Amino acid sequence: MGEQGPGGGRKTAKTAKTAPEEAPEQRPAARTATRKTTAATKKAAAAKKAAPAKKAAPKKNAAPAEKAAPAKKAAPAAKTAPAKRTAAAKKAAAQKAPAKRAPRKPAHAEAVAADGTVALKNVPAKTVAAKPPTSESRTALVRRARRINRELAEVYPYAHPELDFENPFQLIVATVLSAQTTDLRVNQTTPGLFAKYPTPEDLAAANPEEVEGILRPTGFFRAKTKSVIGLSKALVEQFGGEVPDRLEDLVKLPGVGRKTAFVVLGNAFGRPGITVDTHCQRLVRRWQWTDETDPDKIEAAVGALFPKSDWTDLSHHVIWHGRRICHARKPACGACPIAPLCPAYGEGETDPEKARKLLKYEKGGFPGQRLKPPQAYLDAGGKPAPPQGAG
Repeated sequence: MGEQGPGGGRKTAKTAKTAPEEAPEQRPAARTATRKTTAATKKAAAAKKAAPAKKAAPKKNAAPAEKAAPAKKAAPAAKTAPAKRTAAAKKAAAQKAPAKRAPRKPAHAEAVAADGTVALKNVPAKTVAAKPPTSESRTALVRRARRINRELAEVYPYAHPELDFENPFQLIVATVLSAQTTDLRVNQTTPGLFAKYPTPEDLAAANPEEVEGILRPTGFFRAKTKSVIGLSKALVEQFGGEVPDRLEDLVKLPGVGRKTAFVVLGNAFGRPGITVDTHCQRLVRRWQWTDETDPDKIEAAVGALFPKSDWTDLSHHVIWHGRRICHARKPACGACPIAPLCPAYGEGETDPEKARKLLKYEKGGFPGQRLKPPQAYLDAGGKPAPPQGAG
């Protein structure tokens, strides 16, 4: 007992003393354990944090639901954004609104256009008869039209009315008969008519059947017989057997329209007028002087391009050119002297040799339409037409 007491006591003392000496050696191990514990703790914490993510991952339907929810919430925000626009923005939107609605409501186009906001699409562009249908300016159109007339005056210096007549009465009757036939046919027919009925009084008292027999070659002879007899009666009853020299009086006569009236006024009385026949109507549209089709509107449009003093000669130039070169079906473009000025160049034959074969009357070496043409025409090489029945 005594030995163990001191020995044990010493050993205990030593142990107590050595414990502090051994502690430094044991500290690294403790630190390592602590670090391991700390790492394990962090891993556990990370595992806890990661655990919800792992649980949420398998829920494939849940993720779209979470993403869709913000989208649904954001949509109303986008819609409500315009509600926060300023007053100026609202006014600007209100001003733009009519322009978008206008095409949907053509019925209101006139009202809108009256304010100058929308152009009318249904209203014809041509509002003035003399307005050129092309993009060329008004000044350019007038200059080109007048140059064409000057060129034609050099080509046809002997142009004249191609109806034979010796007085206003013969001219007005011949002009009425020229409807739906050629001047040549009329000139071949009127000598027999005027030989038998030289005055309005004679023709007014004529037997219609006898007149029909004379006028048969001109076509529509019954209607023409009625017109010339009625015309003669009106001259006798209303004007003392004299042809009036005023437009308003002439157009009241049976079978007389503005075209016939201007032929008489221009060639029998020397009063300017534009004769709008089929040749004139065709050529002025080809030349783009106007795109009108009504004869009265064509007359107004062409008359506005030239001084009044040029109207009668202009009519002769246009008609002569239409009969000789600028035909309805096969215009001789290759032989046309005004080809550089014509917007319709190329509608006909452009080869010069082939075009020359299309020329008519004296331009093609053939006789003209008058049996008794003016001397100037004969001096220029023109040939008179043969009388009716000649080979």
